[in-house]
Amino acid sequence: VVSTTTQFAHADAPTRSDFMGNDRMPYAAFDRLPHTPITVRNATLQLGFAPGDLALSHDQVRDWVAHSAGVVAAFYGKFPVDSARILIVPVDGGGVRGGTTWAYHGAAIRLALGSRATTDDLKNDWVIVHEMTHLALPDVDERHRWLSEGLATYIEPIARVQSGDLTDQKIWSDMARDMEKGLPANGDRGLNNTPTWARTYWGGALFCLVADIRIRRETKNRFGLQDALRGIIAAGGNHEHDDWSPDRIFDVGDHATGTKVLTTLYAQMGEKPYAPDLEKLWRDIGVARQPDGSVVFDDAAPMASLRKAITAKPR
Repeated sequence: VVSTTTQFAHADAPTRSDFMGNDRMPYAAFDRLPHTPITVRNATLQLGFAPGDLALSHDQVRDWVAHSAGVVAAFYGKFPVDSARILIVPVDGGGVRGGTTWAYHGAAIRLALGSRATTDDLKNDWVIVHEMTHLALPDVDERHRWLSEGLATYIEPIARVQSGDLTDQKIWSDMARDMEKGLPANGDRGLNNTPTWARTYWGGALFCLVADIRIRRETKNRFGLQDALRGIIAAGGNHEHDDWSPDRIFDVGDHATGTKVLTTLYAQMGEKPYAPDLEKLWRDIGVARQPDGSVVFDDAAPMASLRKAITAKPR
């Protein structure tokens, strides 16, 4: 076990409260820390550690950040931004305790890492990939937060399967269990107007799942949501831009796949409740839920090939 307490030589050095005291990224305090550069494809990430003790070494944390950035870069074909600050803040407890992403003064992610976190905690963590995925979408307003959180909720496990960090069985059993949380309840007024936790995260993820299946069905599996998102990134639509409306995001994504799936689905789900038949969708893509929560794949199902393509390694 290696202690990673950061030592500061001067009295006005930042303290832990400077890094966790509010919901804003402490850019000025971060910039006073020593930085470790991490190069991932097109991007350079600057990794900094706030004061505090960790059971993990800085090198172990650096390897985790670099690997996670590689997972995201593989999904999108490049890392979503050319540079980003990654701030690790030691906190009490184990595991990864949470994360937040900002872009108002350059792309930045703050991760709260438990002082007792282990290498297994890092291996099994989903938070860092979720947060890095936020960098791959223009900074939408609160009304459209379901798009940002929904994309991250949907993409994170898929990217980790494509990289070999998760299994198909794991993510499809999780989706079959959790996706119904995103269905509209009584009084729902569409994703733009129903800012509950379930509709923000799982309603947004449901939008992504339905979009992915529709794009693949319409293009005979030549394209999927991944291609639409790569097209948005290629057009400059990352988290450092806050002047992209959802209409523009979906239009650019549709152009990349040669469809109108995203704009059409947004018209269905944005301002009014729309509940796809999830049980039929699972049957069509060959996902059969079992009493113990696991799933069995039916590769003879009519759209089983679409399910396989979603988690296949990207071209």
